Amino acid sequence: MLDLRYIRENVEAIKENCHYRLAQVDIDKLINLDEQRRSLQQELDDLRSKRNTWSKQKPTPEQIQEIKDNNLNIKNGEERLAIIINELEALLLTVPNLTHAEVVRSLDEDDNPVLGQVGQPTEFSFEPKDHLALAEQWNWLDFERAAKVTGAKFYYTCNDLVWLELALIQYALAKIAKHGFTVMTTPDLAKTEVIERLGYCPRGESSQIYNIEEHGLSLIGTAEITLGGYYQDEIIAGEKLPLRYVGFSQCFRTEAGSYSKFAKGIFRVHQFNKVEMFVYCTPEDSEKEHQNILNIEKEIFSELEIPFRVIDHCTADLGAPSIRTFDLEAWMPGKPSKDGQMGDWAEVTSTSNCTDYQSRGLNIKHSAADGSKQLVHTLNGTGISLARALIALIENGQQVDGRIKLPNNLRPFLPVELKSMYFA
Repeated sequence: MLDLRYIRENVEAIKENCHYRLAQVDIDKLINLDEQRRSLQQELDDLRSKRNTWSKQKPTPEQIQEIKDNNLNIKNGEERLAIIINELEALLLTVPNLTHAEVVRSLDEDDNPVLGQVGQPTEFSFEPKDHLALAEQWNWLDFERAAKVTGAKFYYTCNDLVWLELALIQYALAKIAKHGFTVMTTPDLAKTEVIERLGYCPRGESSQIYNIEEHGLSLIGTAEITLGGYYQDEIIAGEKLPLRYVGFSQCFRTEAGSYSKFAKGIFRVHQFNKVEMFVYCTPEDSEKEHQNILNIEKEIFSELEIPFRVIDHCTADLGAPSIRTFDLEAWMPGKPSKDGQMGDWAEVTSTSNCTDYQSRGLNIKHSAADGSKQLVHTLNGTGISLARALIALIENGQQVDGRIKLPNNLRPFLPVELKSMYFA
């Protein structure tokens, strides 16, 4: 969340930022609630001061009723204050982070500039298949039986594709660990309040999150949630920063509101595996750490020999916690483009600098050299999102007979010989 004082002192700039971030937030109402909170807090402080004064002396008969009235006013004021604070905090959580000066201001979520490209779209001497046709040929995926057991957009991964997915997980974890990240597996559930304070909306029609209401828990959509909550209400020794973690978890998303988006096969599903990077650092280092995460993502997809490009999210496409987000979009031969041709770019990784937005919500600080306690900056980035990485790998690597040519960097992580895949 943002600092309330900063919002009070920069109301028009905050309104403009909300406008370009497509955030429907009533900033005037937020300011009014904050004024009510501060005024009522001052009244309560004065009432408590009177109570403290009376507690040091024996009250006269005349003062007894006044003391009773004072205590009742304190009780009623505390109840009103709790209501105001709850409403204020709920509204504050909907205010997005500030926006990096270099981010394009646009109300069109597709207005994302391309910063660079590695490789060219794959060309074939034959008619390429999409990942579903390849999966049918080799019995890699089973949607029909998954639908019987769990429902639509869940699936079983079968045969050689299982081995390939496990190889990608181990490859990504090993690669990222070499860059100084501590490897972790994380819970697949988090407290709903943690998710809220990280800047995500766990409730409402637009929520992407599965909730377990009776327990106050939610299934995570990314290990960013569990890694981000790791140091909640803690002060990290400054000399330990930056702290870099890479977590493996299952991810669950309702995909609410995504009915009009490309969702063929395993491109957009309710459950998938993901390797996620997360960094805690000082404010001075956050832009450098952001570039470091992006470079690791680029390194991974370069070594997997998948063509990709880098985009910079415009304001309309930024998530609420992020000040700036870069995506890698891989070339997917089986994804239809807007003009109806086969082959298009699609997001496979994302990395965001969330500055102190998440750490303020979760009260995560570090001890600075001058002895002060300051909020850390947090950053996240996809190491590898398995469903989409698998699509890109098998569609780009397919051969005329349907077998998949794999990059040699995966060879050490495949313990068995695969019938449907091979190394050149």
